Amino acid sequence: MGHAAMKTLIILNEPAYGNERTYNGLRLALSLAKAEDVELRVFLMGDSVTAAKPRQKTPDGYYNLERMLKGLTPKGISVGECGPASTRAA
Repeated sequence: MGHAAMKTLIILNEPAYGNERTYNGLRLALSLAKAEDVELRVFLMGDSVTAAKPRQKTPDGYYNLERMLKGLTPKGISVGECGPASTRAA
């Protein structure tokens, strides 16, 4: 009898830059994406949708969160978003 997959949803709700919460959430997601028997989804809410903005100009000393998010999709990780229209990428 096989293991049931551990279902995990990571909800991010902080701005992409200015603190490390979104970065740390994406680090956790990338780490879990490597694990077997994990069904992972990531959801960006509010200000965190700016992490998905294309062609980001990353502030000095910060990782590019757009690239981190792009690292999830080839692994089959679902990434959803819901934020104010003013924070979304065009």
